[in-house]
Amino acid sequence: MRVRRRSTVSGMLALALLGTACAPPTQDSGESADGGTVVIARSGDIDNLDPHLATAFQTIEALELVYDTLFELDPDLTVQPGLAESWEYSEDGLTLTMQLREDVTFHDGDTFDSADVKASIERILDEATGAVVRTNLLSIADVQTPDEQTVALDLSEADGTLPSAFTSVNTAIVSEAALEAGTVDTEPNGTGPFVFDDWRQGETLVLGANQDYWGDGPFVEGVEIRVVPEESSILAGMRAGQFQLGILGDPAVVDQVDDELTVERTAELGYFPLFLNSERAPLDNKQVRQAIACGIDRQQVIDAAAFGEGEPTGPLATPYDTGVFDGLPCDQTDPDLARQLLTDAGVGDGFSIETIVIQGENEAAINVAQSLQAQLAEIGVDLQLVPLETNVYVDRWLAADFDSALSANGSSVDPQITYAKYFTSTGNFQNVAKFTTPELDQLFADGKASTDQDERIEIYGEIARTLLDASPWVWLYSGFKYQVLQPELTDFVPTPTGSLKSLRQVRLGS
Repeated sequence: MRVRRRSTVSGMLALALLGTACAPPTQDSGESADGGTVVIARSGDIDNLDPHLATAFQTIEALELVYDTLFELDPDLTVQPGLAESWEYSEDGLTLTMQLREDVTFHDGDTFDSADVKASIERILDEATGAVVRTNLLSIADVQTPDEQTVALDLSEADGTLPSAFTSVNTAIVSEAALEAGTVDTEPNGTGPFVFDDWRQGETLVLGANQDYWGDGPFVEGVEIRVVPEESSILAGMRAGQFQLGILGDPAVVDQVDDELTVERTAELGYFPLFLNSERAPLDNKQVRQAIACGIDRQQVIDAAAFGEGEPTGPLATPYDTGVFDGLPCDQTDPDLARQLLTDAGVGDGFSIETIVIQGENEAAINVAQSLQAQLAEIGVDLQLVPLETNVYVDRWLAADFDSALSANGSSVDPQITYAKYFTSTGNFQNVAKFTTPELDQLFADGKASTDQDERIEIYGEIARTLLDASPWVWLYSGFKYQVLQPELTDFVPTPTGSLKSLRQVRLGS
């Protein structure tokens, strides 16, 4: 097995997100596809076609091939121009002005301009939409379009996180005409490198090359993403030459990859938490949540569930990281203290909680669940595991219809974008997290407004300690993303976010 190891420091890039007047990369447009379809195998299917509502990793990674965003992240997680060629904040920080690319068209032939940006942002901000990242854009008071290539965002408060926020497919630019026609969730129509062709749920998603793509490429005729529920079957298909790219999550399967194939192993930006519903007894008692957090040996989880492939984590990444236990009543895994906390909380005889576990997206989730089940049984907590297919799990997770839940969770280069939507009173996912306080609201507001990196490190460190003390979730570990490649697939570049955007530049050799 040929393994390429890639890593990145995520949090240290936050200051780069505040940049002004960035020049666009040189691009040659009008390139045509020069052959072949990239067949991808992954264990989970997409769950919807609306980029503003996408939450599952596989949905996000598929739709970002169809839609473009105002800004993009390069493999080092630095913000780069996307549909916005350049941008600049006003001196007081209350206006963000963006110059848009010219000669960009949607897949249906309509010209992209500032009206589409305005309509997309206003749709995300409309509470009725239920957009995933609405919270990240709440500083936008008004969207001005002085001409077809200029957008000026009037802000209610200084917000240096917006360029980073606009790199997510959840802020993708959709057609104003599609919004008016109400077809966004049924007929994907983006400006991205690939055009939506067909989706057979539970089987395949077929995308064709966008011959009018504004950027360099694509150089293949299309992409076909096949749903193969068992990762062992993905590996078997790779060995048989049925797929050019296999997306894996189970280190046990990765360990079996042959030398003829290449494994891209990338430290991921996301993390594995155990979500706790702190409105349900006995999890409504902080000592019970702390007991669960102190009773888990994270390294044991990593060794048992991920073949040692991961690092124990607290809420935040470097440089905001305060450690795994800073804020908890334990400074290391301590089952004895955990049992005492349960006794103090009046549940020393133990209790059971249902734990929904995602399957069909990341095989490690079941392994992690079983490891946690064994460990927590030692302190008297019985996890009753309920594996669910991705779409069912996501629906229940969004509705907070669980005692506890287990799945990988995405992150961002900026902690504000990662957590404000969960742990602020205006966050659109605060119903899932079930934990907000006025103090957290103020800390997040201060972090959002600050452009001083040392000050931001202090603010988000305090947020991390507050979250660990309250333990609405139990942070476990950050792992790796794995992509298995055939030799004929060239120029694929993995990223810590798991993005497949580099498919716009790949080629298929003979």
